[in-house]
Amino acid sequence: MSSAIPTAADLIVGGLRAHGVDTVFGLPGVQTYDLFDSLARTGGEIRVIGARHEQTVAYMAFGYAQATGRPGVCTVVPGPGVLNASAALLSAHGASAPVVCLTGEIPRAYLGRGLGHLHEMPDQLATLRSITKWSALAEHPVDVPDALATAFREAAGGRPRPVSLAVPWDVLGLRAPAPVTGPLPLPRPAVDPVAVERAAGLLSAAKHPMIMVGGGARHAAAEVRALAERLQAPVVPFRGGRGVVGDDHPLGFTCVSGFERWPETDVVIGIGSRMELSWFRWPDKPAGLKTILLDIDPRQATRLEADVAIVADAADATAALTAAAGPRRTDRTAEFTTLKAAVAERVADVGPELEYLRAIRDVLPRDGFFVEEICQVGFASYFGFEVYAPRTFVTCGHQGTLGFGYPTALGVQAAFPGRPVVSVAGDGGFMFAAQELATAVQYGLNVVAVVFDNGYYGNVHLDQERLFEGRALGGRLGNPDFARLAETFGALGLTARTPDDLRGALDKALASGRPSLVHVPCALGVGASPWKYLMPKSDRS
Repeated sequence: MSSAIPTAADLIVGGLRAHGVDTVFGLPGVQTYDLFDSLARTGGEIRVIGARHEQTVAYMAFGYAQATGRPGVCTVVPGPGVLNASAALLSAHGASAPVVCLTGEIPRAYLGRGLGHLHEMPDQLATLRSITKWSALAEHPVDVPDALATAFREAAGGRPRPVSLAVPWDVLGLRAPAPVTGPLPLPRPAVDPVAVERAAGLLSAAKHPMIMVGGGARHAAAEVRALAERLQAPVVPFRGGRGVVGDDHPLGFTCVSGFERWPETDVVIGIGSRMELSWFRWPDKPAGLKTILLDIDPRQATRLEADVAIVADAADATAALTAAAGPRRTDRTAEFTTLKAAVAERVADVGPELEYLRAIRDVLPRDGFFVEEICQVGFASYFGFEVYAPRTFVTCGHQGTLGFGYPTALGVQAAFPGRPVVSVAGDGGFMFAAQELATAVQYGLNVVAVVFDNGYYGNVHLDQERLFEGRALGGRLGNPDFARLAETFGALGLTARTPDDLRGALDKALASGRPSLVHVPCALGVGASPWKYLMPKSDRS
């Protein structure tokens, strides 16, 4: 058979090219050797970034997707590799991020027989389908092009989410005269004018509307801002929607300043958001509150019991609602600026975390990326770190996956090598992926990791003490000298003991053009818990 006839692996790589993929995050193994050989034969046209763990490979793809809005691509071996990557796929599912996971399978002759072939799972496809939007197994090279194109369409179309495509070990190297399938058209529902008019009718009677935005509104920032300015409505994100309207805009609120407006709110407009604040975090829904939902996922309207649902792309739906919303309302800049300043003064009792976040904000350029983590500083950043543009605050959303931050930041840096990326983490979370300092150095991913070291899984330890009469178990940590650890990997290691120290260390790290780690030794439980503002009590005490 002529070598000009492509293998299944060649068809995958051709499909990646056709979809504009420039980077693949991968960890090779025997079942995927043919895929890596095909990638190698591109001569670097598609960059392959390796890693030291399958979970971090998938998190790098997740970070790439979160920062760019385009599919991030990863490849891992089947079975244990897929399970290692599954935490990141689950995070991508929760955060509505388009991640394409390419994996292998055991040879076709052994599928479903339970003989214990290398890396065999009882039903890998069923497992993947439980945590992805779409998953498939291509059992012949001719099936690959259409399956891969479908994977990309499903990942990016409608509500973005992770997908997977598996090709058996014995198929990847098979040849077949199949053409590459280019990008398929993405579905874009038409805006229902009747729903828009109904929504505009609710707004015409509203005195205190509020807009809640999530990750699904990030590409619609201009449209959201226009609607907010027309209505003079605060724009309130929780995590994924931060920066859709910048915190330096009078209408750009945080979840804490937004809560101040909640009791008076009469219509809430959710745009690309699960609206976690209103159904879970904020008590005492205002009497008579009406809900308008703008979301491309039709299931959200039922879940959130919207009075009016506009099922469409967030940008299209928001623009249509703005056009129907009537004249611009009386300017509320002075009122909202005063309110936001009062909230900023009150939350200062959180203490050191906010001071360190201000230090990072002082040094990080406006277009730099901040990657949060499951730690006290990360929680405080939901309201205590100013964000000016969408996608520059990178989060794993409601999965709250400990340890996601640093490898995700590496994926962000791979996507934007010319823009600064700062990753914050606690000592516990950082150690989930500390080995990826080696990956950062090897590939020149110049993330600055700021590691806050209090010697505990802090939130866990404090909760145990509070809930169980001072008893705590399993949350205390023995840690290395993190700055020295970074140096052993070839990264720049620094130590900062105060916010002013951190400013200086960040300046030095960003100027170095190297992967860097700033170790911040700190005490546990100093200042108020950020959770008093993330889950406020109904009595405001």
